[in-house]
Amino acid sequence: MPIEAQRAFRLACGATAALVIAYALAMPLAYLAPALAVALSATINKPVAVKHLLALLVLVALCTGVGIALGPLLIHYPVSAILVVTVGLFLANSIVVSGGAKALVGLLLTMGVAMISAAAVASAVLAKVVVIALIGGSAIAVVCHSVACLVFPEHDSIAEPTAPDAAPVAASASASDTRWLAIRATLILLPAYFMVLVNPTLYMPLIMKSANLGQQASMLEARVAARELLLSTALAGVCAVMFWFALKLAPSLWFFGWWMLLFMLYLAGKLHGALASRFGATFWQAVAIQMLILLGPAVQDSANGNDVYQAFAIRFSLFMVVTLYAISAIWLLEYWRERRSERALALSAPLQLAGDQ
Repeated sequence: MPIEAQRAFRLACGATAALVIAYALAMPLAYLAPALAVALSATINKPVAVKHLLALLVLVALCTGVGIALGPLLIHYPVSAILVVTVGLFLANSIVVSGGAKALVGLLLTMGVAMISAAAVASAVLAKVVVIALIGGSAIAVVCHSVACLVFPEHDSIAEPTAPDAAPVAASASASDTRWLAIRATLILLPAYFMVLVNPTLYMPLIMKSANLGQQASMLEARVAARELLLSTALAGVCAVMFWFALKLAPSLWFFGWWMLLFMLYLAGKLHGALASRFGATFWQAVAIQMLILLGPAVQDSANGNDVYQAFAIRFSLFMVVTLYAISAIWLLEYWRERRSERALALSAPLQLAGDQ
């Protein structure tokens, strides 16, 4: 089997197993487990060692502990607490920008700081639910990915996924570029964080959406970011609608798993290059994760007897608004950075000329 097909089967099977286990255990925010499994399989092509799994869970537990501690601070000293959260998000996004396996750690840190602190403002019970979801989802995702790696072993030293016609990756060699991309990703996430502070139960999916947007934007050049961010969000919505109507034919956990396997096989094939695509791996990873973020709350709304279609329309509209904001923020920040660089060059030119004379 070609290595691209192996990776596609590994991602699809790992994400499907994570989804079935999470929903079978009635985990809170069960869609986090398959979404994290997709993020993990897209960056790591080998099983995760037990010591690394334990270290990851300890790290997530520490982050969630920090988020819970920030809850009372947000209530009594909101300005200071928001500054602390901003610094924490900047540090987490700095890890995301580095790419590779560290990107998943940075994504977990981002969600831990943002989701837990916002939930702790609403109630301690909601914060506990999100903590269980994040730690349990991370453990399920890692275990399912490792089992999938054993079923589809890889006898190749390549650690990064390959995809044809991949989108240009933003240069991040220098420390200044890394800081700039981390600042950009943090500014993309902050408005969604403020919305979650207003209503954590309604806007919680926006945190993961914005975190995924910041990660995706940090891997793209500004000139291609607008097209890919918009198209990936729109395509994720289309896939979620198709998945929902397919699931309505037989709404059971087993059919949920089979449909998940079929959809993920197609998206994973595109992501890893087994199927031809004009977009790179970052685009298809974003589509898969955002589809799960849209689909998971819809399944929960159906189970609770809520109006699924109205809730989905509101949620998808918010996703598009957040995406348009991210595009605008990227464009304005890059425009400001270019103007600043031009002014710096204009000021340094006369000084250099005088020094030469």
